[in-house]
Amino acid sequence: MKVSLNWVKDYVKLPDDMDLKRLSYDLTMSTVEVEDATDLSEGFHNMVIGVVQQVQQHPNADKLRVCKTDIGGEIKDIVCGGINLRDGMKVAVALPGAHCRWHGEGEPVEIKASKLRGVESYGMICASSEIGLFDLFPFTEEATILDLSDFDAPAGTPLADALDLHDIILEIDNKSMTNRPDLWGHYGIAREIAALYDLPMNPLPPFDRNVENTAGLTITVEDSDRCPRMTGTQIEGLSVKPAPYWMQNRIWKVGMRPINALVDITNYVMLATGQPSHAYDSDHIAGHIIVRRADEGEKLRLLNGKDLPLSTDDLVIADDAGVVGLAGVMGGAKDSILPTTNKVILEVANFQAAGIRRTALRYDNRTEASARYEKAIDPERCDQALDLSIALFAELYPEMKVTGFVDCYPHKLQQAEIDVSLTWLERRLGKRIPNEDIAKKLGELGYSLTFDGDNLHIVVPTWRSTGDVSIKADIMEEVARMYGYENFRAAPITTSFDGAINQLDKDLERRIKEYLAIRCGMQEIFTYPWMTDQYVSAILQDTTGILSLSTPPSPDESLIRSSLLPNLCKAVVKNERFFTEFSIFECAQVFRDADYTTPYDSREKLPSQRKNIAGAFAGDSKNVTDLFRRAKGVIESMPRYTHMEGFTFRQEEKPLWADDVVWLNICLGDKHIGSLALLNKKASMACGIKNLSVMLFELDADALVPFRSRTNSFTHLAEYPMTDYDVSLLFDAETQWADMQRILSGIHNELFHGAAFVDEYHGKQIPEGKKSVTIRLTIGSTEKTLTSAEIEACAASAVKKLVKNLGAELRGK
Repeated sequence: MKVSLNWVKDYVKLPDDMDLKRLSYDLTMSTVEVEDATDLSEGFHNMVIGVVQQVQQHPNADKLRVCKTDIGGEIKDIVCGGINLRDGMKVAVALPGAHCRWHGEGEPVEIKASKLRGVESYGMICASSEIGLFDLFPFTEEATILDLSDFDAPAGTPLADALDLHDIILEIDNKSMTNRPDLWGHYGIAREIAALYDLPMNPLPPFDRNVENTAGLTITVEDSDRCPRMTGTQIEGLSVKPAPYWMQNRIWKVGMRPINALVDITNYVMLATGQPSHAYDSDHIAGHIIVRRADEGEKLRLLNGKDLPLSTDDLVIADDAGVVGLAGVMGGAKDSILPTTNKVILEVANFQAAGIRRTALRYDNRTEASARYEKAIDPERCDQALDLSIALFAELYPEMKVTGFVDCYPHKLQQAEIDVSLTWLERRLGKRIPNEDIAKKLGELGYSLTFDGDNLHIVVPTWRSTGDVSIKADIMEEVARMYGYENFRAAPITTSFDGAINQLDKDLERRIKEYLAIRCGMQEIFTYPWMTDQYVSAILQDTTGILSLSTPPSPDESLIRSSLLPNLCKAVVKNERFFTEFSIFECAQVFRDADYTTPYDSREKLPSQRKNIAGAFAGDSKNVTDLFRRAKGVIESMPRYTHMEGFTFRQEEKPLWADDVVWLNICLGDKHIGSLALLNKKASMACGIKNLSVMLFELDADALVPFRSRTNSFTHLAEYPMTDYDVSLLFDAETQWADMQRILSGIHNELFHGAAFVDEYHGKQIPEGKKSVTIRLTIGSTEKTLTSAEIEACAASAVKKLVKNLGAELRGK
């Protein structure tokens, strides 16, 4: 939310020399997080009012003009392509050194004196969009120059002075005041600042509610739970005209767009008090106003042109002819302010927070009004908004008359009352704060306090009584923040440790992440816990057993992840544009609509939640074999490097997304705990993966079994050199490396220390039905350096074993 410091000064007089950094710090430490404080005028440095003395045709360009412009004691030639230039026009001139956006687009560029088509040009005559003022001074035709002729400012006046742009804009983090509905307006922020610095508040102007209802205005509230208070005020003697500049300026400064005086008054009041309001064209209201639930399927066209089929959970404002507005969200197009409006019914109401939030989310129609109602505004704030609204109507329309007023407020808000033990407060704060200090600080915030011995009785103000302050811990927080957190001394926490906690599962998870990231060079990713429908259809293909969100972030992201693979594939698609080879992994929980348990509270059942680990290896489609070997090697070596029970690979149940040939089930004993496979072409295309082959794996991390201690054994480094002896053999194409490894591991020769797979080759030189496999034999002695003859003899015995048992043929060394 944006806050104008000039606006705040209407309600609390701040010292002229107030340190802006100190104000931002104090507000952040006590009330809300101030993310930034910007001096608005700095964006208009080196910009002045210019008066066009004469407009001449550019000698070398049909669409350009040469404007002799008074910029304050100097007449300068400025080349401009504006379509509305005229002699005597006041314009905004960006002098050399100013920064503007060409045609309102791109990043700001520095303006320099230069030649344009052969004519010297000193600066730039600006359109409103080029200096960030389009919403304040909109135009409909391209190349329209900002016309400031209505402003009483001589040539050379700094633009910030002429347009009242000297203001500090505070950017406040909305999340920091989610539970503070009283702060969603300038008056609430001013109240906090006044309490922080012990300054008096200026009251809002009162409105005399003793109005004769000559218009016969009537209001019926059918659902007082959803609408605790509804006020309607009929005002006549109005017209649709622009609001005065000072009002438009303030609305624009805090991020809204001025429209016309009638609409701007309602927006101004909302930004000032935090209480939304809405004005209906009285001539288009049939009969009386009714606040009711919508009928199922009832239609409403909103101000933004969106047509809604309503539900019975929606609260609406209606008349005898039908719905005229979606309560707390937006008015209807038919009955709101029209060009011919001359009298209005002003609605200032209070609506239940939860109902407004459901409606706004249901139709994806979040507005400034709904954002405030969702925070649980107190009904009493309607009085503030009504008082300020009538004062503004009277100021802008001196001939206006209030001809009707109705206030439906059947059940007044009960202010929260809390008793707090002063001893408890001292113990929790760690410091004794004098009663008079507590009374002073809380009193400035609107609390009523009564001290009775050790008991402090507090009556909470209405604007904090809608759930914000309800227990004694809330009072403790109020006292602490107003006293100043920096005024409390930190005390060490006294604790004792009885013994080390060895969380084997957590340690294993960390080791797996380190193994994948560091040893295997994979990148860890983090994704949202929901899945996009496109990837669910491509990978999982069936939504049975998948949980869904009641309020999804978007219509196609309603399913909660039951597998990590859809989001991994989404990440592959995003990275395919930038990389031709990469590998990623994720470790996160997956959820299934099954195996419900009550781990925390017997009243709350939770679905199956298991930790999974999944990864994707993406590479060139021509090197699928290398991709498969790399992926299988990563999984196969994982138990050894992370100290857990080993896996086996079998082909038992092919995943739906897997290639028909390249797939394996990962098993722990007899239990199937995951899969490793090549993503098939159909699923790959459905995901949008165009040029890469992708190997995917997913493991049930909760099923992994970590070793309780290290099982490594120590082996001395060889004192004498070991020899790597490569040999290439022909095998039947169906012979697997596992068979070769089994034979070689059965050799009992003190010189033979193992064998490793090097390569597999199929080509023209290889007979049909055969394959060439290169094996690396490790040969050596612990007692001496072997001769060539001894090495050859050892290698020959190993080859002989393979020939005898697997029918191998020696191809060559």
